[in-house]
Amino acid sequence: MERIQTRRPLVGRRLSRRVLTAVSVLTVAATALTGCSSGKATGDTAQATASADGSGTTPAKSNGKVSIYVIGGKADDPFWSAIKRGGEDAAKLVSADGGKVTFLGPQNYDNLGPDAAKLTLTALSQNPSAILVPDWVPDNQDAAIKQAVAKGVPVFIYNSGGADAAERVGGVKYIGSDDYEAGKAGGVKFAESGAKNILCVNTVPGSANQEARCKGIADGAKSKGSASKQLPLASSNFGNPSAVTQAIKGALLKDDSIDALVTIGVQDADSAAAAIEQAKAVDKVKLGTFDLSQSQLDRIKAGKQLFAIDQQPYLQGFYAVSIANQYLSYGVLPPQNPLLTGPLLVTSENVAAAIAGTKAGVR
Repeated sequence: MERIQTRRPLVGRRLSRRVLTAVSVLTVAATALTGCSSGKATGDTAQATASADGSGTTPAKSNGKVSIYVIGGKADDPFWSAIKRGGEDAAKLVSADGGKVTFLGPQNYDNLGPDAAKLTLTALSQNPSAILVPDWVPDNQDAAIKQAVAKGVPVFIYNSGGADAAERVGGVKYIGSDDYEAGKAGGVKFAESGAKNILCVNTVPGSANQEARCKGIADGAKSKGSASKQLPLASSNFGNPSAVTQAIKGALLKDDSIDALVTIGVQDADSAAAAIEQAKAVDKVKLGTFDLSQSQLDRIKAGKQLFAIDQQPYLQGFYAVSIANQYLSYGVLPPQNPLLTGPLLVTSENVAAAIAGTKAGVR
């Protein structure tokens, strides 16, 4: 897997394989156990507040059990399915020790920040040992996250927000990709492939990680003499193929100087591919996307898509749950902050290696 150079060390393919090996061992050791359960938590509460760098007293547990709440995306979002798969695999060890992991998510992305804040408070009301949450919209979420930290509950920020968010809210650590650097790598790739005017299609405008991605695209393109602008669409359009296709098609027909498109997720990438075909711009407009799916990889393999930027969501879920569990159980905490899972750029040169992981549900 090709590695993108960023300001911080990245998690590469070798580490991913070690993790998958560890998952296999855990699966054998806990075959009959489930990784996710619902309902009220057991009343296990961490007794010490964790600082952003993990310093301070080791969190205590009642009855030697932990109750971890993971806040994520929609149940039918394929990206979040991969995160949950990783979290569920890590949760097998939690279950084997008598603890549990509960996953919570919004019904849609129309009101993402406030909904995520409510889910954080819902988790807090269940007396958890730890809360794992992306910091998508800081203006809406930070107060709820800080409330959990103030009550002595360790909070791990993952997927969105970065180490800055973890430090700002008093979280233990950030686990995930660097969205700005991921976008920057995509912008550079477009420009080096000849694109001069790139359109970043954002169907969750205002979300910190998506805004960072589009900004990264613009800055990466600018560094190579190209330009990029954003096409913000109502978040109700996220995953709506017809609405997104028509919006992108309209943008292409209105501005024939656009020669590259990038979308913030795999569902929108399929819509973008359809829009490019309908606008009769297949030979002119290059396509890229964040995250992976089989259709993205098939297009890359066929030469119809330039790249996909992988943040390895399986690792985000696996690392977040397992690190929280080890911290709660033994006070063990990796020193790296952030603990990065990407970005990794998938192109025609390395697409074959990524296809197997997608088919297994971990890419």
